[in-house]
Amino acid sequence: MDGSRGRRAVLARAAARGAAGGLVGAAAMALGQRAERALTGRPASYVQGRTLLILLGRSPGDDERPVAATAAMNVATGVALGALRGVWRASGLVAVRADVVQTLTRVIVDQTLENATGAGAPPRTWERGEGVVEVLHAAVAALATGAVVERLVDPVLQSRRGTGSH
Repeated sequence: MDGSRGRRAVLARAAARGAAGGLVGAAAMALGQRAERALTGRPASYVQGRTLLILLGRSPGDDERPVAATAAMNVATGVALGALRGVWRASGLVAVRADVVQTLTRVIVDQTLENATGAGAPPRTWERGEGVVEVLHAAVAALATGAVVERLVDPVLQSRRGTGSH
């Protein structure tokens, strides 16, 4: 691709289309969480919502159940990671590798924000099995996001430079 302006335009379009995919991923994650809780009886988590409230300057208690803030944080994170996923796709990070990277990125972003704000606890302190559930929900979001992004964004910026030597 010639010119930085053309490259920036491709990346902006890819990010916008990726954001749409991220919205689908956030919805899939929310539905998956609801189904998982119905099967397991595990209670809903409001840590994401409390995280958002803290980021906005509030001080929610551990007993607060901010449903709207939790949904907003899930959507915001999904859309942001979807935009990133679109850029990855345009740049050549595609399919299963992108699914794995997005899954891990989602967990890392969530944990960073939750722990940095004090709204959540580090995974090593969680009850047994919680980490697996967390990764599975992030994988659902990644797969749904990827299904959309893979259709809407072509890997037009994929380079072959540096493949022979680093």
